[in-house]
Amino acid sequence: MTATPDLGTFQLATPDLLRSTFRRHAAGVAVITARGAAGPVGFTATSLTSVSADPPLVSFGIGTGASSWPAIAATEYVGVHILGEHQSDLAATFARSGADRFGAPTAWREGPEGVPVLDDVLAWLVCRVVGRVPAGDHRIVLAEVVLGDPTGTGRPLLYHQGRFTALRD
Repeated sequence: MTATPDLGTFQLATPDLLRSTFRRHAAGVAVITARGAAGPVGFTATSLTSVSADPPLVSFGIGTGASSWPAIAATEYVGVHILGEHQSDLAATFARSGADRFGAPTAWREGPEGVPVLDDVLAWLVCRVVGRVPAGDHRIVLAEVVLGDPTGTGRPLLYHQGRFTALRD
């Protein structure tokens, strides 16, 4: 027989409980890009997930109130960029509302399928959107990998306790 552990003080489910819990979860940092009707769009995502190897699928979440959502809702292709620890400023730019995300000093080029591809990232993918699943005030976007480049150098950028950080040895 095992003793029931003391559960301490618990909270009922709220948005603040979820945010506080996930601040303790270290996550890799990615930037998602797309070609929008008025030019390139993009946002910082910590919800990137590898879904399937065969076929190669990824997923990410985006809020329906996000400025990038209309373009992501309409586009056929997205870019997925894995950021390195040297790119916390880039991550902050793409996370900031109202920022000129593709202006200087952001270095990028038009890639396959017209997707904006960021320079100097650890890896990038161009993916074809295959689904957008409603999930509360967000959508989970499923995308099939078409091509990419995993050969960037460096260590990954992480998001933990509400800030960008790096791995420690």
